[in-house]
Amino acid sequence: MFSDKNTEQKWLSFKMILNHYCSQFIPLIRKSRSVKNHPMWLNSEVKKLLGKKRKAFKKYKSEGTVAAFNEYKHYNKCCKTAIRKAKIENEERIAAEAKTNPKKFFKYINSKKMQVEGVAPLSYNNNMVTADTEKADVLNQFFSSVYTVEEPVGQVSPNSFTVASAPTTQWLAQDMVLKGLHTINVNKAPGPDGIHPRVLRELGAELQWPLFLIFSDSLSSGMVPSDWKKANVTPIFKKGIRSQPGNYRPVSLTSVVGKLFEGLLRDHIQNYVVENGIMSSNQHGFMKDRSCQTNLIAFYDEVSKKLDSGDAVDIIYLDFAKAFDTVPHKRLLSKLRSIGLSEVVCTWIENWLQDRVQRVVVNGTFSTWSKVLSGVPQGSVLGPLLFNLFINDLGEGIMSNVSVFADDTKLCRPVNSIQDVTSLQQDLDQLAIWAAKWQMRFNVDKCKVMHLGCKNMQAPYNLNGTALGKSIMEKDLGVLVDNKLGCSKQCQLQGQTRF
Repeated sequence: MFSDKNTEQKWLSFKMILNHYCSQFIPLIRKSRSVKNHPMWLNSEVKKLLGKKRKAFKKYKSEGTVAAFNEYKHYNKCCKTAIRKAKIENEERIAAEAKTNPKKFFKYINSKKMQVEGVAPLSYNNNMVTADTEKADVLNQFFSSVYTVEEPVGQVSPNSFTVASAPTTQWLAQDMVLKGLHTINVNKAPGPDGIHPRVLRELGAELQWPLFLIFSDSLSSGMVPSDWKKANVTPIFKKGIRSQPGNYRPVSLTSVVGKLFEGLLRDHIQNYVVENGIMSSNQHGFMKDRSCQTNLIAFYDEVSKKLDSGDAVDIIYLDFAKAFDTVPHKRLLSKLRSIGLSEVVCTWIENWLQDRVQRVVVNGTFSTWSKVLSGVPQGSVLGPLLFNLFINDLGEGIMSNVSVFADDTKLCRPVNSIQDVTSLQQDLDQLAIWAAKWQMRFNVDKCKVMHLGCKNMQAPYNLNGTALGKSIMEKDLGVLVDNKLGCSKQCQLQGQTRF
């Protein structure tokens, strides 16, 4: 099947044969429109009782007797009891499956919210766009507009690492592919190639060998099948005005097989990074045994200690503009090579980043395809690790306390003198130099300073010559923090939350 074929041809042959047998031996069940509109809790017992209730009601309407009315009352009461029980059982089932099927869980939660989810009518060229096709095209056009046009790398080069052990070259094994196939989440949606994750998991033993051959050939040749470079983008509303395209975040749905290999490669790179202590201790995002909680606890514990000792403290909250979408590819690759990753791996990643295309999906309607010029795909498996490695040297040369969760960055230091203020400003200047060097942009309007402590001088700061706004409260990784480190507003917000 694979003799004398390159990686792309091997993949297309594999996909053609798999799709042929899937269409031949896997029956399709088409749900009727009435079934689609049924509530999730509706089971056979409730359906049967509802039928008896309708029958009893018709009997009562035609006969009008007390006996017929009592029969109707009986079945009406039985229906209410059965529906209440079915709803409870449905919620318990959804909660029990939340870890394995979060999509179903959040779909149910969103159905209970008063606010309508999805893409609202969008403002475009002073008009409101309402059709799904037009909304998809407007969002795709906006997502494409933020890409970085990379400048020549020239003399830009990262610091090289001295590593204890070189990365292994023969790391991919067939049993790794089988293990990966058996851990695929069957509740996920298929990517643009249409291969369903359940098929891959159920046929893991049969598919491990051809996929191992494709993965091995792709890695050794540095060629990535074009299907793995395609993405269906789902726009996720962040915050602000729902009609503004800039308030939506793109999340990419890519090939399940492609993500399987990304996962194997990510684990290989992650092991190398951990063994050699390459990742900065400031980074808490997408790291094993680290999370939003560890970031918040470590940072604010340090701040509270300084306040308890009588220091005034200034915190700078920084915001990168479209961080994941604007990573320049050549600069990223220079950093990957600087940490000692093998040329085989770097070449594969380079090809994986090149010639990517995406289309936006709104209510099942697709936009046209557009080229992806920069960034690491949000929704990919490999992307978060690559982003972490790209900004890994962000805190080098910074004297203040730096804390990072993915692209969310904050720094603080005691400010008991003009010299302390000057030092913090110098750190901001250093970060501005880093951003310019690596073609990343700060959204200065969203960068804020918070002054803490009774004796705080309330000193002004600037980033690239633009004064930072002062804030008495910030939402840090989803938690409201005020200038007294109080949590009353956060508790109040949680208490007011309604689904």
